[in-house]
Amino acid sequence: MSVSVLGVRHHGPGSARAVRRELERLRPDVILIEGPPEADALVTHAPGLEPPVALLAHVPGAPAWAAFWPFAEFSPEWQAIRYGTSAGVPVRFCDLPAAHSLADAPPDADPGGPEPGTEPPGTAAPEGEAAGPDGAAVTGMRGDPIGALAGAAGYDDPERWWEDVVEHRGGDTPFEVIAEAMAAVREGYRPDEREARREAYMRKTLRAAIKQGFGRIAVVCGAWHVPALTGPLPSVTADNAVLRGLPKVKAELTWVPWTYGRLASWSGYGAGITSPGWYHHLFDTPDRPVERWLAAAAAVLRDEGLAVSSAHVIESVRLAGSLAALRGRPLAGLGEVTEAARAVLCEGDDLAVELIQRRMVVGDRLGHVSDGTPMVPLQRDLRERQRRLKLRPEALDREIDLDLRKPLDLDRSHLLHRLRLLGVGWGTPVRARGKGTFRETWTLQWRPEHDLALIEHAALGTTVPSAAAQRARDLAGAPSATLADLTSLVEQCLLADLPQALPGVLAALSAKAALDTDVTHLMAALPAMVRAHRYGDVRGTSADGLAVIVRSMLERICVGLPVAVTGLDDDAAADLLKHVDAVHSAVALLTDPPENTSPRRTTAPETAPSEETAAPEGAGPEERAASGAPPSGVARSDVVEEAGSAVSPRGRWMGTLRGISDRQDLHGLIEGRLTRILLDSGELDDAGDRMSRAMSRGQAPARAAAWVEGFLSGGGLLLVHDPRLLGLVDDWLTGLSGEQFIDVLPLLRRTFGGFAAPERRSIGERLRSAGRDDADREQDVDEHRAAAAVATVLSIIGGTDG
Repeated sequence: MSVSVLGVRHHGPGSARAVRRELERLRPDVILIEGPPEADALVTHAPGLEPPVALLAHVPGAPAWAAFWPFAEFSPEWQAIRYGTSAGVPVRFCDLPAAHSLADAPPDADPGGPEPGTEPPGTAAPEGEAAGPDGAAVTGMRGDPIGALAGAAGYDDPERWWEDVVEHRGGDTPFEVIAEAMAAVREGYRPDEREARREAYMRKTLRAAIKQGFGRIAVVCGAWHVPALTGPLPSVTADNAVLRGLPKVKAELTWVPWTYGRLASWSGYGAGITSPGWYHHLFDTPDRPVERWLAAAAAVLRDEGLAVSSAHVIESVRLAGSLAALRGRPLAGLGEVTEAARAVLCEGDDLAVELIQRRMVVGDRLGHVSDGTPMVPLQRDLRERQRRLKLRPEALDREIDLDLRKPLDLDRSHLLHRLRLLGVGWGTPVRARGKGTFRETWTLQWRPEHDLALIEHAALGTTVPSAAAQRARDLAGAPSATLADLTSLVEQCLLADLPQALPGVLAALSAKAALDTDVTHLMAALPAMVRAHRYGDVRGTSADGLAVIVRSMLERICVGLPVAVTGLDDDAAADLLKHVDAVHSAVALLTDPPENTSPRRTTAPETAPSEETAAPEGAGPEERAASGAPPSGVARSDVVEEAGSAVSPRGRWMGTLRGISDRQDLHGLIEGRLTRILLDSGELDDAGDRMSRAMSRGQAPARAAAWVEGFLSGGGLLLVHDPRLLGLVDDWLTGLSGEQFIDVLPLLRRTFGGFAAPERRSIGERLRSAGRDDADREQDVDEHRAAAAVATVLSIIGGTDG
């Protein structure tokens, strides 16, 4: 019986290559790998996987309790798995089970990163503790043990020492030397409770393999743990005492795709390496890696239109080799290669260096798992939809434009909106550059944590539509849901084409709107409701009952707005005007009801309550909403009667604004803005008189300035095309005293500064032209009457009469 413990650096290309060679030489009967033993059954799926991939461990029903164990092509553990599956050698994991390590993880932890006690291979040590070559925490030691070895060898960078001694060696990794060095560093060291449990379980697994009769055993683990598995070992009784009474939860494991961006420490997941793309290159290209790397970097720069010749590549290779020789390195590392690329290929351009960093040093590789990998039904359904809709998950940002008039693009839009409702932010909508409602732009980027979100919501349904619909129902039924939340949810349901969830959400919205007496809440919610109704029209989505709630909310706004505009200060007036503008824009999108000669007090079929859904007599808002009945005070027959009458939503809204604008107690900002809205809508023919009154000498300059700010907030073209209004503003400004002008100047600068540059230029030209006309009128004199005076002046100055 022989046991070979191979100490490695996780995600090390030199270690991975050496492990593969050593396993081919040893030909073990079983291979033990650092990792959760619940994943033993998943090893058989490894041949169908395309790294980078990760083992995902999670607690069903508690998705925050999760951890990842990522593997790349250049990971020593992955090479050991590939060797075992190809040679028919059993592969087992020997670290602390995920059922125990996840039990120690905080339930509110970030699922995107490692948890204490569940660090995947190569994760960074907790803050404030030193880290070994495998990322294991070194508690109770001063400094980094690898740093101590590097310092003894004359290196000031532990990472560079490890690369020179292990990763860049031309021959095999000296596993015996590494074990001896780690034993010296760990002499007198006592592991903390977490690490002691991990190493005790490793020894327990090793003893079990020996007891089962395996003659040649190979253990692949972080170099830091080698002394704990070799030499004099603690007794079985001692290890059992360490493992006794461990907390335990139910854990499930599966394979999920990973990315090099997540493998790099700069992405927020400290996996121990900052250059996965470089390490992948070193593993795949053992022959002339520097030359091939710089040639590939030149190709990347050429793709971006930069002029890089073969001579540049030759000179950069020479420079990298010279730097390595000056620094006493066996091979030019990433530092030397980057400096050579910066000086020669990029000619000192930092943007070009950043391009190489992102494309090559980190890389955009996204792993892939086979269809036979254990998945929840929701994951399988999404994969099938991605295949059918030709939306391939990618690690880099990719922008797509969707034309909602095309069935394929409409289905893509539905899928992306449904996933956003499930918390899967694969697609991020981009603000549209035009005003068309039939086009959408998305930025797509797949991240590994999206699989965790799908697992989290797996209990909601087996397909993406059913899960998204149930998620919408759950959100609508949440006690903490506000009116704004519910209106946004209605919009999401229509965008995601979830008609099965819409009735429940509308019922919750109706109940909430009936109870909410704050008119600003209703004004903030109405625009989203109107957009939802319009999206339903454009997308062909039914939005039965939505118009009823929109009309009810608008009616409540019109009733409550006159009270809301009373006694406002400057800040409150500015906030209210934002809501007024939003509601005004939303009302413009509402279609007027058809005019009927005789209103009918009948109920529309699509909104009529059935006997089952009719609200009981005396029911409150919640019961009426749950039964599908309209809010209290808004009977269905009344709504239909109003729809058949001549009063349109626009007429009701403009009548409310006209009534408010005639009041004398309004804030100047609100009065000016309402005057402008009514003028632009063709509802006023005395705007000039109103402006004259607002800027008369009897008004305080500050209020007049606020009135002008509100009036002109819609744009400055009105002053360009209406000379009378421009003259009124000009006369008011020129009539101010110096002190008054200084007081109102900040408001005026804010008002006119919001105009577009062509508008300001046109206003200035109008004023200058008006000034010239006044000067011309002043110079218009009677030449006959002035002839005598001109002759006298000419005689005085010695001139002649021309």
